[in-house]
Amino acid sequence: MDNDNRKTLVVIPALNPTSSLIDYVEELIDYGSFDVLVIDDGSKAETKAIFNRLNIMKNCRVLSHAKTLGRGRALKNAFNYFLNLPNLDNYIGLVTSDSDGQHIVEDVVKVALEMKKNPNNLVLGSRNFNVFSLPQKIKFANKVTSLAFRNLYGRNIADTQTILRGLPKNMVALMIDVEGERFDYETRMLTKAIAEDIKITEIEIETVFNYSNVEKNFNPIFDLISICKVILLPFLKFSLASLSAFLVDISLFRVFLTILVFLGVKKGYLLILLTTFLARAISSFINFLINKNLVFKQEKNIKKTIYKYYTISLSKIFLSSFLVYLLWKWTSGSETVIKIIIDTILFFLSYRLQYTWVFKNIKNKK
Repeated sequence: MDNDNRKTLVVIPALNPTSSLIDYVEELIDYGSFDVLVIDDGSKAETKAIFNRLNIMKNCRVLSHAKTLGRGRALKNAFNYFLNLPNLDNYIGLVTSDSDGQHIVEDVVKVALEMKKNPNNLVLGSRNFNVFSLPQKIKFANKVTSLAFRNLYGRNIADTQTILRGLPKNMVALMIDVEGERFDYETRMLTKAIAEDIKITEIEIETVFNYSNVEKNFNPIFDLISICKVILLPFLKFSLASLSAFLVDISLFRVFLTILVFLGVKKGYLLILLTTFLARAISSFINFLINKNLVFKQEKNIKKTIYKYYTISLSKIFLSSFLVYLLWKWTSGSETVIKIIIDTILFFLSYRLQYTWVFKNIKNKK
C-alpha cells in the first residue's frame, strides 16, 4: 500500500456460505496486507467443510458460533478477538465485509487505504443507488434511513446500510459497547459515531449484488422496523420528554400574555418577547431536568452541559419571539398559533444540536 507496513484485518461474518467464499478469502490474502477472520454464525452442517478449508489457510482464522446469533453479535465477537491479538500494534484497523462476494477485493483495498489515510474516521464503502440496480426494498430501506439521518442528526450519509466499513484500531473498542445483534447493530454504529463526533467518510464502491442473499438474510419488515427504531427512538424519547415542558411553555405564554394585556401592556414585539421569556424560563428548566435525568441520564459535566443547553435555549427565545412577531405583523393571526408553528420548527433544530453538541461525548445509560 505505502511505507506503513501495518496490516488490516478483514472481518467476514458468514451464514451458510457457498464455496466461493474460499476463493474470495484467498484473493484477499494474496493481496499481501490482509489477514482474514471469518465468523461462522451457526451455519448448517453441510457447510462445515468450507470453514475447515478456511481455518487451515495461512493468515485466516475461523471463529464459530454454536447457533446463529446474528450479524451484530458476530461483528462484536470479531472486534473482541481483534483487540486481544498479541500483535495488535501491527494492525491499522479492520474492514468488515460479507461472505457472498458482493464486495470485490479492489473495494476492500480502497476502504483500507482510506482508513489508513484518515485513522480517526469511520470509512463507509457506499453504493451508488442511482446507477446500480438494487432491489426496491433495499433502495427503500436506505432512502428511509438516509432521510432520517439527514433530518434528525444533520449528517448526509448516502448508504446507511453498507456492510463494507473501515474501523481504525482506536475506534473498535468503542463499537463493542454498542447495542444490537442483527442488522440494526450497524445502524447503531452510525448513531454512535455521530454522538461521539466521529467524522464519517464515504467512498464509492462497486457492488456485485447477490439477490438470494438478501432474500435469505434481510427481512424487509422486521429489519427495517429494527433499523428505524434505532434511528427514531432517541428522537421519540426526546419528544416525549419535551412534551410536558412544551405544554407548560404554551400554557404560560397564554397566561402571561392575557395578564399583561389586562394590565394594559400594548400588543407588539416587547410584549411577545417578555411573555416568551417568562414562559421559556420555567419550561426550559423543566425540559433540562427531564433530559438530564430521564433522556440522557447524565451524571457529570453538568456545568458545561448547562452552559450549552441554555445557550441554545436563550437563542431560541429571541429567535422564536422575533419570528412570532414578524409573522403576527404580516398576518395579524393568533400569536399562540403562530408560536406553536415556529416552536415546532425550532424543536427539530434543538434536537439535532442537543444530540450532536450539548450531550456529545457523554456516556449515556440505555
